[in-house]
Amino acid sequence: MEKIWKNLTEGLKLYCKNNNFTDIVLGLSGGIDSAITSILAKDALGAEHVHALMMKTKHTSDLSLKIAAEIAKINQFDYQELNIEPLIEQQSSFLKKVFNENPKNIVLENLQARERGKILMAFSNQYHYLLLACGNKSEIAMGYCTLYGDTCGGLAPIGNLYKSEIFDLANWRNSLSKVLPIEVINRAPSAELSPNQKDEDTLPPYKILDKILKRFIDDKQTQAQIIADGFDAVTVDWIIKRYQSQSFKRQQLPSALKF
Repeated sequence: MEKIWKNLTEGLKLYCKNNNFTDIVLGLSGGIDSAITSILAKDALGAEHVHALMMKTKHTSDLSLKIAAEIAKINQFDYQELNIEPLIEQQSSFLKKVFNENPKNIVLENLQARERGKILMAFSNQYHYLLLACGNKSEIAMGYCTLYGDTCGGLAPIGNLYKSEIFDLANWRNSLSKVLPIEVINRAPSAELSPNQKDEDTLPPYKILDKILKRFIDDKQTQAQIIADGFDAVTVDWIIKRYQSQSFKRQQLPSALKF
């Protein structure tokens, strides 16, 4: 973990230097990915150069608000909490008239992610901050992300780390000094784009998903070889087909740091 952390922080610092950035901005959602990305930025650039936005909607839980505010307080980030629900309602109403019917749920979910991306890019343009995308390798592989939404950014620092590795990294970094509230590590992952949403409503459990993805992507195993290792055939088939169908998203994402 120490080597990974060192390589990521040094990589982020070098990327900022080479591209003439002194500060970064990111959306701090109350989830583990943005949380660990914010701490990477702090360790690389210093807390005074980290700017975090919590952009809440009606689906944002009180726990997420509490976690985001606590992370900012512990680490002394520049932090703002913005209510974007009126913007989502306005766009939803506009699209209802254009479509002549209610927008589908996927449209409404993606509107939230894209509104956040638009606001973060505005901060990037206004203040010359580098916007960091906070997606991880598991979500990127599965296309569990919104183009022009949470994929906005000049760099994806944790884009080569699987979700299970991020939890390990967060626990390791917290063992050095408390930079994250324990709730952000222990909570069930959720995009919070619809009521009671959980990642595992859409994806297999990360412990299973990551093991299969590692075999398929990193180890270049075939579907038959993975199944022979004892994994459920239906699950393996679904993951591989999903991975292959989401390549159009991966082609449009910002670069990830190597470690």
